[in-house]
Amino acid sequence: MREQNSKLVIAGLLGALGVGLGAFGAHGLKPLLSVHELANYKTGISYQMIHTVLLVVLALYSGQNRRLRFAFWAIVAGVVLFSGSLYLLSTKEILGLTNWRWLGPITPLGGLSLIVGWLAIAFSGLRPNSE
Repeated sequence: MREQNSKLVIAGLLGALGVGLGAFGAHGLKPLLSVHELANYKTGISYQMIHTVLLVVLALYSGQNRRLRFAFWAIVAGVVLFSGSLYLLSTKEILGLTNWRWLGPITPLGGLSLIVGWLAIAFSGLRPNSE
């Protein structure tokens, strides 16, 4: 039960952060970003919010299934890396991070982590009773 509560806290915080960053992007950043930068920012928000819903489901239903527990953490890492890097890449001029060239390769690593999480869910369905 304690692990489930911790996972729900993480999912709730990522959801709240997604809503807040989405509102900030739509109202505060829109006049400051190019169309391309704003589209990338919105992609980060979309992926964060979709995967936050998945995290709530995983928090509630992963129980003792180690593949679903693994999927939860892979998705968390994916959201942080994928969406987080898109937020930073979109706003790097504003934040003065123009020399942070290493941010670009972080996005695909985050995407890979999201894919691994989804595959862990799929594999858990192949052998649902494996702990």
